Amino acid sequence: MLWLKAFHIVAVICWFAGLFYLPRLFVYHAQSEDTISIERFKIMERKLYRGIMWPSMVLTIVLGAAMIYLAPAYYLQQGWLHAKLTLVGLLIVYHFYCGYYRQRFADNQNNKTHTFYRVFNELPVVLLIVIVILVVVKPF
Repeated sequence: MLWLKAFHIVAVICWFAGLFYLPRLFVYHAQSEDTISIERFKIMERKLYRGIMWPSMVLTIVLGAAMIYLAPAYYLQQGWLHAKLTLVGLLIVYHFYCGYYRQRFADNQNNKTHTFYRVFNELPVVLLIVIVILVVVKPF
């Protein structure tokens, strides 16, 4: 169980690195006007989303589910876990929104400003704070 937990935490860290960095790339991409920069951002965004974020999200979900599967009597009775899983569901939705916006940039159809992406970039920070508090403090 400790090995699963350790690798789950590593996967979460990698996933969040992408969730924090991709929207930051969107900020810079939305501000770019020259073709070289725009094309460079498209490549960076694609590689980050497909090469790091997707595998990390899948590993996070699989390893988390494995821990619940191995100790369902413990985990499924914990109220904090239900709240955490709800927030993880929101993170998954956020992840797919990142993919949607990445594709809009790839198709040269972005219609959002850099200010929008600056605000969008803060959402996973709030979710991370609440999730960590739920897991460590276990308030219910």
